[in-house]
Amino acid sequence: MKVAIVNDMAMAVEGMRRVICEQHELAWVARDGQEAVERCAEDVPDLILMDLVMPVMDGVAATRRIMQQSPCPILVVTASVNENSDKVFEAMGAGALDAVNTPLLGMSGQGEGRAALLHKIRMIGILTRNVSGSGPQPPVAADTPAGRRQGPLLAIGSSSGGPQAVAEILRGLPADYPAPVILVQHVDAQFSAGLADWLDQQTVLPVRLAEAGDRPRPGEVLVAGTNDHLVLRSNGELDYTETPKEMPYRPSVDVFWHSLAAGWNGDITAVLLTGMGRDGAQGMLALRRRGAHTIAQDEATSAVYGMPRAARELGAALEILPLGSIVTLLKSQHPATRREETR
Repeated sequence: MKVAIVNDMAMAVEGMRRVICEQHELAWVARDGQEAVERCAEDVPDLILMDLVMPVMDGVAATRRIMQQSPCPILVVTASVNENSDKVFEAMGAGALDAVNTPLLGMSGQGEGRAALLHKIRMIGILTRNVSGSGPQPPVAADTPAGRRQGPLLAIGSSSGGPQAVAEILRGLPADYPAPVILVQHVDAQFSAGLADWLDQQTVLPVRLAEAGDRPRPGEVLVAGTNDHLVLRSNGELDYTETPKEMPYRPSVDVFWHSLAAGWNGDITAVLLTGMGRDGAQGMLALRRRGAHTIAQDEATSAVYGMPRAARELGAALEILPLGSIVTLLKSQHPATRREETR
């Protein structure tokens, strides 16, 4: 894998260079965001390690420009993910895939954060190689679950570009929104709490991490909060599971949506937003077959048109809409009031 570094601090560049060169090839180094945009236009790497705070052009603006002009996978590598959480989510909204702390040089040259950075690079390599499929899938459900009738539910799945898109949707929902909202966003557990806190500031609805044993409640937003998969159990409670272990997307939209198709006895609206890969497409197909109202974001408003494209190609999305129209639709009606006719 050819990896580029964008950072204005010489020590940080040297630390990342040592880590990269253990297993990968260094493509080039840029000292600010503007230089990164120019270098990427000439030589698109397999992955960019992007700092956030830099002179001339910061990492958020550089990510946005690169994803518009020379799109490629971008991993935010910054001095403190937690201290820069607002900028991290802005960068992810512009198309960055994930974030990790900058590795520190140690006396041995192996420095703190080395393993975490290599793990992130490896996982992004797996994701970019799996754009044609998201791993093993549970059987596709077709029938509405039996049992006590439940109310409506809004399920949102997103990845790169997702935080800003999700925030726009949540800002459009009223305080008396009549359905639970459950979000599965591809984000590492180390800052999922930061994502929930950040989203909580964007909406009148309360937002928090989903916990094992939670029951979805109307007017509350629950966010998948670990590197395991969020699922709905047959007793109506949320839980986490590490299986399927080989699933490259963690937490997985597909895994959660398959559990909804099998276990939620009520109307469902499923919205698949911007993201790399195909996660969510198979789960959305399962939901559509059992009568859910399924919506995929369109290409023009997606930062990364991977997951919604997969849903469209699979015939899983009942509607393909720009982000603004999705917001208008959800605001104007209860989830799933428009149901697909039985075929």
